[in-house]
Amino acid sequence: MSGAVGSGGVSSNFLPDPSSVRFDGPWTHRDVRANGIRFHVVEATPERADAPLVVLLHGFADFWWSWRHQLTGLAELGFRAVAVDLRGYGDSDKPPRGYDGWTLAGDVAGLVRALGHTEATLVGHAEGGLVCWTTAVLHPRLVSAIALVGSPHPAALKAAVLRDRRQRAAWLPNFLRYQLPRYPERLLTTHGGFEVERLLRQRVGASWSGTAEFVDTARRMRSAIRIPGAAHCALEYQRWAFRSQWRPDGRRFMATMRDPVPIPVLAMRGEYDSYLLRSTFHRGHQWSPRRRLVTIPEAAHFAHQENPDTVTTELAKFLD
Repeated sequence: MSGAVGSGGVSSNFLPDPSSVRFDGPWTHRDVRANGIRFHVVEATPERADAPLVVLLHGFADFWWSWRHQLTGLAELGFRAVAVDLRGYGDSDKPPRGYDGWTLAGDVAGLVRALGHTEATLVGHAEGGLVCWTTAVLHPRLVSAIALVGSPHPAALKAAVLRDRRQRAAWLPNFLRYQLPRYPERLLTTHGGFEVERLLRQRVGASWSGTAEFVDTARRMRSAIRIPGAAHCALEYQRWAFRSQWRPDGRRFMATMRDPVPIPVLAMRGEYDSYLLRSTFHRGHQWSPRRRLVTIPEAAHFAHQENPDTVTTELAKFLD
């Protein structure tokens, strides 16, 4: 394959094939049908046949690779770890609709059943964490616990953005910019997807942003967001969150999300995370009375990649 190469060595002329995210490793790539579409999942399976299921959900402009460390780490500890390309991302289907909270929760519930389990622990980063919260409320019988990285309760996040000037300044500008038609898609995909690397660099700690692993991760994310349809689908998550606030279904959704989550909740936040502030994470105890807050040292918003051993250790303690 030839063509012009943009910053970071990413080809700017050719669009990646969805299958390009199927990287080799100590895991298995599978296609699983759930909730009417096909999902690409990556599974690391322990020796025991009755291993508990842990489903890993990535955040905005990301894909399953975000969880590579936890995939292998949790499998070694005896869990069936499955990382998912969410609807619209990576090598999963990219339907024109279904980026609302109700459907996304149905996706995860359907995946748990399709994987042959009656319950699972859900682990999510950022936007994937919001899907964890939603699934726990809408499908409580299928969710035994949730663990989150950089993902406060949606009602707590909304309250913080409305009432906390610092949180509003950190979070709101990009959210509003993504509501424009067509421009955000071009922003995410031009120059070899450089905007995704810029966002990643802005939200991680300085100690990790200078590593070879960061460079490799940014390269893979830049390629994945340029898969045809991926950028548009990624933005549809945030566009529904904005549009729904003025519609009956959105108001009903947020009212439903204020139901307390009675299951155990592990909420992890990188100590240097300047995108989602410490005060925001301390909100919302009334919605998750069994929540435990943990600060991940030497990490910012992508704590599960910046300090993967500590995050995996905390998950192991939580899952034990």
